[in-house]
Amino acid sequence: MPKTASPARKLAAIGAVLALVVAVIAIGVAIAKSAQSGRDTEPGAAPAASPEAEEDPAQQKMFDDLAKRTSRRADGDPLAVGKKNAPVVLVEYADYQCSFCGRFTRETQPELIKKYVDAGTLRIEFRNFTVFGADSERAARASWAAGQQGKFWQLHDALYAKTRKGAALAEDKLVGLARSSGVDDLDKFRADMKSADAAKALKKDQDEGYQLGVQSTPSFLVNGRPVAGAQPLAVFSQAIEEAARTAKHQPAAKGGGK
Repeated sequence: MPKTASPARKLAAIGAVLALVVAVIAIGVAIAKSAQSGRDTEPGAAPAASPEAEEDPAQQKMFDDLAKRTSRRADGDPLAVGKKNAPVVLVEYADYQCSFCGRFTRETQPELIKKYVDAGTLRIEFRNFTVFGADSERAARASWAAGQQGKFWQLHDALYAKTRKGAALAEDKLVGLARSSGVDDLDKFRADMKSADAAKALKKDQDEGYQLGVQSTPSFLVNGRPVAGAQPLAVFSQAIEEAARTAKHQPAAKGGGK
């Protein structure tokens, strides 16, 4: 099972505003409804959509508000893939020692990129949400540092190519992975790993996750609607396609490009 956050970390969510707390409660209800509706489906099939969730304007507004809070759509974001103005944004909160996160990266994400990102429907934004301690934080810093040289996704995929834990994420191992991932300036890579900017970037991602109530990895938001865990491709496909249909009736996202 994915490891949960420590009690001390959970305290970071206490300062969230009341409206966000209400939204998180609503998300929990939505997950429960989704699980209930999916019990009668065939193995591997997407659970049936909840009519109540689709028809409830208040709940949809909560999801829309969460999407606005979490979908950064930043120009040149090295931790994102897909058009800035794509109608659907999938935000992933993940840890590099999480085997379920690795499964999503190896098995599901390539299919989502081929089917939805390349078609301009989906943008994927990665968040370093470390729950397994110092080794995970070092790997997260390394991925961020690789991103400063345009090689985030190359190192990200290398880290998740197999489950890596503990000593496999020591600094020298990460430098070796960075080299094989195409990072050119390894001195800069080392410096960026240990920089205050890396620490700031990780804290921003972690604070965002904890304020939302994220406690385990991987966790996802698809235009603000939750998908918990490394679900089958069909579950993500249904969530993305429903979000795309909803987005057609809303103002277009600002910005463009990859």
